Amino acid sequence: MAITLINEAVTAGARCFKACEVMGINDRTLRRWRNDQTLNDKRQTPKQKVYKHALTAFKKWLILTVCNSTEYQSLPPTQIVPRLADLGTYIASESSFYRVLKEHNQLHKRGRTKTHAKHEKSKALKATQPNQVWSWDITYLPSTVRGEFYRLYMIIDVYSRLIVDWEVHLNESAEHAADLIQRACLKQKAVFFTL
Repeated sequence: MAITLINEAVTAGARCFKACEVMGINDRTLRRWRNDQTLNDKRQTPKQKVYKHALTAFKKWLILTVCNSTEYQSLPPTQIVPRLADLGTYIASESSFYRVLKEHNQLHKRGRTKTHAKHEKSKALKATQPNQVWSWDITYLPSTVRGEFYRLYMIIDVYSRLIVDWEVHLNESAEHAADLIQRACLKQKAVFFTL
């Protein structure tokens, strides 16, 4: 039937590979079918995997019961499984514990620590001309002595990528950075604002 429909579409002016696409087959499959005398569909259908070692409903219930017990309710599976092993009990692997907890929507923050604080994103700055936005950094430069470094303080204009000012020091300090920024502002006749 598929060959007949594709042949009709091609005689009506459709491209063969497009007609095959609509039918959900490849044009090579069509050629193979045309050469086959029996016209049986020999495509392999996906076989559903049967997992012999899948957790039973009882084991899943046991995992949930253990994880929600007062002794283990504040611990993650990475700590529950080893503690059970110390007692000589093995229910399932850590990944199975995580999978069951996720399946029952209990895979949330477990433990006594506070939840992570949400931080606001810093403002994005856009430079449309030179000297609007500068960026500065301290980079370590190797010296001739192993394990000792010089510190390169450098200010770059974000728009033009021009190195506005730079200095090299033996140590890292806020005073060096403040002096460099102040001197760069004076050189460029720029007004300094911080966010």
